[in-house]
Amino acid sequence: MVSAASYEARAFGVRSAMSSAQAARLCPEAIWARGRFDRYRELSATIRSVLLSVTPLVQQVSIDEAYLDVTPTGHRPEDPLAIADDIRARVDALGLSCSIGIATSKTVAKIASDHDKPHGITVVRPGEEAAFLAPLPVRAIPGVGAATAARLREAGLRTLGDLARLDERSALQLLGSYGPDLARRARGVDDRRVQDADAVKSLSHEHTFARDVRERTEVERALRELVGMVTRRLRHKALAARTFTVKLRYADFTTATASRTLDAASDLDSEIAPVALALLRSAWTPGTGLRLIGFGASGFADPACQLQLLEGNQEACLRERALAESVDGIRRRFGSDAIAFGATDETDDEPDE
Repeated sequence: MVSAASYEARAFGVRSAMSSAQAARLCPEAIWARGRFDRYRELSATIRSVLLSVTPLVQQVSIDEAYLDVTPTGHRPEDPLAIADDIRARVDALGLSCSIGIATSKTVAKIASDHDKPHGITVVRPGEEAAFLAPLPVRAIPGVGAATAARLREAGLRTLGDLARLDERSALQLLGSYGPDLARRARGVDDRRVQDADAVKSLSHEHTFARDVRERTEVERALRELVGMVTRRLRHKALAARTFTVKLRYADFTTATASRTLDAASDLDSEIAPVALALLRSAWTPGTGLRLIGFGASGFADPACQLQLLEGNQEACLRERALAESVDGIRRRFGSDAIAFGATDETDDEPDE
């Protein structure tokens, strides 16, 4: 199996994850090298130290990829392009090459970093995001795999410009709950911040409505989807949380939050969704226009379910856990909108603190 291919080998059609036999047929004169994972980790740590010398805001997402926040400030006025030049030179000194994307958001920076490989720096200036993205194929955006790309092509959407023109309703119908966010990112709209992934203190997701929303059912549906996204990440990271926060941005752009801390931590939709809905109802009145809703979890601790196992109250705990993990598995295989928990009645009791 090919774990990585040089640019010279790629010219022959060799790709990562290709079988060795197929790669040998395509490029019979290829030079094969065994992996040196200890050396890879050593170099990755060295490069991380280079990045941390530039800014403490480094989010490493793989052994060879990271996001940095180098936004100029009064305390750090350096031009991001000058910083990128310095990083590239220091990586060159290690006998490696890197490509860098500079932009106002993670999505655009990631796409820009792939634009001029293996040794380029691509700058997308503020206000140029949509124009830069528009002509690129839909596969250029992170999160669009072969199946999603095929669905988009069937709908006549081949470029990020095509995807960007989808309204929220059409994006939702075509791609499920993931669609509106994907369409926004195709426009260059992505407000995720750079965070140190090794020191996660909270997990959150936000949803920006295409128009001011005033109906309770629509707002609660969006909140339930956000709860599901957060709980899936909690389970994936083997975390459980005690504190939950709902964020609301109203039509006049004022922002409010409501939080609640429970005695026991949880990572289960069935326990967290009622808390989220209660917070929403305490901070928002149907009919008041909402532009954005967010949901976050923090205060990580051992999940109450784990404590129940230790205390012998296993049956209900195991049933909830098995259901959640089964749903997670279905979503990983068939997509985030393949299955959902049913909405509970509006008179749901709030969990005991």
